[in-house]
Amino acid sequence: MTQESNFRQAIKKLAEAIGTLENAVDARLEREQDFAGAQEEVQRMNTDRARLADLLDESEGRAERLADANREVSGRLVSAMETIRAVVDR
Repeated sequence: MTQESNFRQAIKKLAEAIGTLENAVDARLEREQDFAGAQEEVQRMNTDRARLADLLDESEGRAERLADANREVSGRLVSAMETIRAVVDR
């Protein structure tokens, strides 16, 4: 009877060990899924960052062109006002 009892205890311990192993595997798979989700989110964020950087570069270029145009228009206005003053003074 002691052999049968020892055998049952061994099977019980084996079943517990298998249960523990299954739980560990499930936890590991869950962490890997979370990690994969995080990697996807980082990839999306990097894509968005690159898109936003391109938009920023375009906006900065446009702002620079507008500033140049503003300076040119301002210079022309000053020149036109000086011409008008010269004509009015005569």
